[in-house]
Amino acid sequence: MASQPPSGDAEGRGASADPSVATAPSAADIARQLQAWAVEAGFTRAGIASLEPSRHGAHYRRWIDAGHHAGMAWMAKRLEEREDPSRLLPGARSALVVALQYHPLAGQDDATGDLWPRVARYAHGRDYHDIMGRRLKALAARIREAYPTCQTRPYVDTGPILERELAARAGIGSVGKHTNLLHPNWGSWFLIGEILLSLDLPVAEPLADMCGRCRQCLDACPTGALPQPFVLDSRRCISYWTIEHRGDLPRDIRPQLGEWVFGCDICQEVCPWNDRPRRGEPRPGDEALLKRPSPRRELDLAGLLALDREGYVAHFQVSPMKRPKLEGLKRNAAVAMGNRGDQKYLPALAAALDDPSPVVRRHAAWALAQLAGEAAADALRHALSREEDVEVREELELSLGEIAVSH
Repeated sequence: MASQPPSGDAEGRGASADPSVATAPSAADIARQLQAWAVEAGFTRAGIASLEPSRHGAHYRRWIDAGHHAGMAWMAKRLEEREDPSRLLPGARSALVVALQYHPLAGQDDATGDLWPRVARYAHGRDYHDIMGRRLKALAARIREAYPTCQTRPYVDTGPILERELAARAGIGSVGKHTNLLHPNWGSWFLIGEILLSLDLPVAEPLADMCGRCRQCLDACPTGALPQPFVLDSRRCISYWTIEHRGDLPRDIRPQLGEWVFGCDICQEVCPWNDRPRRGEPRPGDEALLKRPSPRRELDLAGLLALDREGYVAHFQVSPMKRPKLEGLKRNAAVAMGNRGDQKYLPALAAALDDPSPVVRRHAAWALAQLAGEAAADALRHALSREEDVEVREELELSLGEIAVSH
């Protein structure tokens, strides 16, 4: 742990009056310095949090016991460390928590076409793990250089930390009923990261509750993934199904996903705190997170469904959208096409019936059934005549039956 600033002599005279003797910075000075360095490193803002055990550990365990984490088994592991982040770094006493805004918040969103308006806004540009990770590592190195006895450990959504609670302790935001962090001047369009520190630093004042009696996010969620305030049931969440779930989507879930291909922003879009006129003139979001590089910006649903491995790497190797892998993205694109119900997607979906992935073929078959019509039925029958996979054949037959019933 870094040495503490001198406390003065027994008479309470404080630091030496000799101007040639350097005065050690106070803990408050160090805290302000680290937060200023965080902004210089490219973060929107920063705060200091203490590392005492979580006040919400029991709530988190009940959430796990209820199965709200769905198939994300890692969330049920290393619970002791999640509840006490000081276990992650010997001697850890505090954390420098940072926030990075990822949306312009100025009504200037250029997401057009049939794909990008239904991709979560944080995923339009470069992978935030990469952007924030690099900045945090450089910031941690700067801290160690200035304070050689300080130990550091940075995290960006990668360790067993209850990050939102830590960020709330740092005054970065107040947890909203949609379980995202809210800030009165920045809304909820920001990502968080942290550096654990072996420094005793004064902590920020937490923000008060910002939701009051508002329940717009709960009422707007199309799948009921927010069954009560401050509780997210991942088993109903569009983001979980489109990002984390592998393999086939349950048939009853597919219509609920609507046109979302990666993640979901509905609970944030309806939040009054994300209404720009209420919040003055905040600076724009981070360009690296916002800007879709070429050729990704030209991609549409049909193009995504037709991607091969080479095209997938070219488009998404530096994108958070690589998380569902190629199979998951194409699966999601097929479901979005089916839910849009536009006949213009028939050629792309018919071609996807020859995709190397049985998962993609099954979801393309389902989507064609949503389009209905004789052309869709012909594509399904033609695929059935050559399909050898038993489960794909079952999906083709189910889809043909649904079209017949719709007639």
